[in-house]
Amino acid sequence: MSDALPDNWATSELRDILASDFPGAWGDDPSSRKANVNVLRSTNLDDEGHLDYSTGALRFFTFRDLERKRLSSGDILLEASGGGPGKPVGRVALFRQTDDQTYACSNFFRTLRPTKDVDCGYLAWYLQWVYSQPNIWKFQQQTTGIINLKYKDYLRQPIALPDLTEQRMISKILDTADEVIRSTELIIDKLEQAKQGIVHDLLTRGISEFGDLRDPSRSDTFVGTKLGLVPRDWRIVSVTDTASKSRGSLVIGPFGSDLVASDYRNSGVPVIFVRDVRPDDFTWISEVYLSVEKATELSEHKVRPGDLVITKMGLPPAIAAVYPDGLPTGIVTADIIRLRPDDDTVTSFWLSLAINSDSTRRQIAAITGGVTRPKITLRDFRRILIALPSRGEQQAISDLVQTLMSELAAVRWKRDKLLLLKRGLLDDLLTGRVRVGASG
Repeated sequence: MSDALPDNWATSELRDILASDFPGAWGDDPSSRKANVNVLRSTNLDDEGHLDYSTGALRFFTFRDLERKRLSSGDILLEASGGGPGKPVGRVALFRQTDDQTYACSNFFRTLRPTKDVDCGYLAWYLQWVYSQPNIWKFQQQTTGIINLKYKDYLRQPIALPDLTEQRMISKILDTADEVIRSTELIIDKLEQAKQGIVHDLLTRGISEFGDLRDPSRSDTFVGTKLGLVPRDWRIVSVTDTASKSRGSLVIGPFGSDLVASDYRNSGVPVIFVRDVRPDDFTWISEVYLSVEKATELSEHKVRPGDLVITKMGLPPAIAAVYPDGLPTGIVTADIIRLRPDDDTVTSFWLSLAINSDSTRRQIAAITGGVTRPKITLRDFRRILIALPSRGEQQAISDLVQTLMSELAAVRWKRDKLLLLKRGLLDDLLTGRVRVGASG
């Protein structure tokens, strides 16, 4: 909190502006008695303070417990237990009653009910802002593997309080910014769903010479294969058939002691991990390097722009992305397959789409079914089948998908800018640097 608040703002400890507070409860298993409460859990709350009411756990509460634990609109849910590695507890959300259901929160939460001279929306935003500050770490303590909030200490933290009118105006501004962000996220979700549907159709039906999706009901243009109906002029090939004919075009990363943590450096040649690979999207977040000398020793495992990197493990394994232009040659780790495509046969981006397709996912599931930690070997991956159109059709498919991805990227960029704006508003409005409806 700022040391220099506006003159007409007050400060109060959190405990002094609560009419009541109480811990959550889990209730009883409703197997023998009918459930009467939706219990909100940590999984119903995100880091931005949004509650998902649709997945509350149905539980049974006695009348007495229900009267003591039932949530009312305007209550603030404070995550007092949970957290995780590098993730503090202390997330908050404002409970808004929008239906006729009965709600409580689990015993990982505390419910805060502010006094009438404090706007519940303002206080929820203020505590959300507190959660985003480095200071939140002083309220953490860990016991038996669970992180708990130092609740009594948390209640003593000072809260900056303008008059009630300004509180409500601040809350309204932040609510509006948040609504715009959530609307943008809904657009992202819809675009993502549309993209998935279009990609599925493009990879199973292809594009005719007139630029339309082919009609699979026409037996003269489609044929049955091991992968189902595909356009008659497509070929069924293995992943191996798409790799360059040069030696070492399809390899995995180095084994065992050939590459260990002590080899890692803060600069040099990039090292590529599973965490850097998402479907059709490579983002190097690892920031781990090898010395040039070590990379030279491991040169058969190098990756260069235009190559595909495919995960050997994960949920699911065999996620592919193109190693992008602009990045220097890197070295893949043992849990990465590197495929250097045959440029005369396939385009890199189309091949990434094909490996990430539903058809490939089904083949991978058949190979790894029943395994707790799915993992695919290079030998199995070589045998994955793909329906291969002409290179020109591949390029047409790739161009359409990349246009969709560009649209998605633009909306995500807008969302990210809005998030930055909201965080700036939190800082400005809750410290009094920017005044709204000021009475003095």
